[in-house]
Amino acid sequence: MKILNRETSPYRDQKPGTSGLRKKAKVFQQEHYLENFVQSIFANAEELKGHLLILGGDGRYYNTRAIQIILKMSAAFGVKRVMVGENGLLSTPAVSCLIRKYQAAGGIILSASHNPGGPEGDFGIKFNIANGGPAPTVFTDAVYETSKTLHEYQIVDCDDVPLDKQQACYIGDMQIDVIDPVDDYAELMEHLFDFEKIKSLFTSGLLTMCFDAMHAVTGPYAKEIFNKRLSANVGAVINGIPLEDFGGGHPDPNLTHARELVERLNSGPGAPSFGAASDGDGDRNM
Repeated sequence: MKILNRETSPYRDQKPGTSGLRKKAKVFQQEHYLENFVQSIFANAEELKGHLLILGGDGRYYNTRAIQIILKMSAAFGVKRVMVGENGLLSTPAVSCLIRKYQAAGGIILSASHNPGGPEGDFGIKFNIANGGPAPTVFTDAVYETSKTLHEYQIVDCDDVPLDKQQACYIGDMQIDVIDPVDDYAELMEHLFDFEKIKSLFTSGLLTMCFDAMHAVTGPYAKEIFNKRLSANVGAVINGIPLEDFGGGHPDPNLTHARELVERLNSGPGAPSFGAASDGDGDRNM
């Protein structure tokens, strides 16, 4: 495994907010920009060395490329194992679930939440700690301070890792498990809620619904949970395929941006009795 020490210059604008660092995708595509921030995270998360990291994002533009960079930097840093969602997809709640279930040292989530995607849209990165929750201010402040003085980062020189199928592979000694992004989270939901009773509401016709995934990360979760496990009505999930630009829409679940959902709920006799929508990474809901 060949580890490269890359010289860089610090960026002065990498101050994370409560939901990580969010900028235009073009900003993240600047030379060394993402790498600088990831190295600043690693510099303040020594607990990742020799342990498990969870990695995934909401599927927006630059998600796949960013994951390849982070995988190679993780191997250079000494992470023992990375669990990454198939096709780079993991919702924020799913990352939290995986961190806690598999006792990971932390998780990196690539998302700009409800902000628009695509080449002209936004991108973001945030770190969740070992309890599955977002990093506290003391951590994000330390990351920012590191980013202001960073002059090099480490990355492994290797081919990209295939993310389009579930498998185990390696970068040097670091194991990478490309996993089903939905299974563990769906199992958690089945443990928390009485799926048999909910399913009976759907199969009896007492409950019909429409869930708008807004072409963001929650589509595969909704299809597995509502369609397969709960036997929801036909058409229960709309806009369920994750797209890099969210289908040209704005993944902010409100009455304006979830207009198709609103129209279906107001369509008169036969309209769904329940409606919901979620944002880019699945942690903001209507």
